[in-house]
Amino acid sequence: MERVVYRKEIIRNGISFGSVLAIVMSWTLNKSVIWAIFHGLIGWIYVIYYILKYY
Repeated sequence: MERVVYRKEIIRNGISFGSVLAIVMSWTLNKSVIWAIFHGLIGWIYVIYYILKYY
């Protein structure tokens, strides 16, 4: 049971970190809030795709 909780915590933190990283990198390159939001959302679309395909 402890392994499942630990794995969920890693996945949750990884998703949050990935979204923040995508937004920061987009802002650094484009200096646009619209593009930063767009890239943050695209990251979530990839997460949904990955879950549907591999789980």
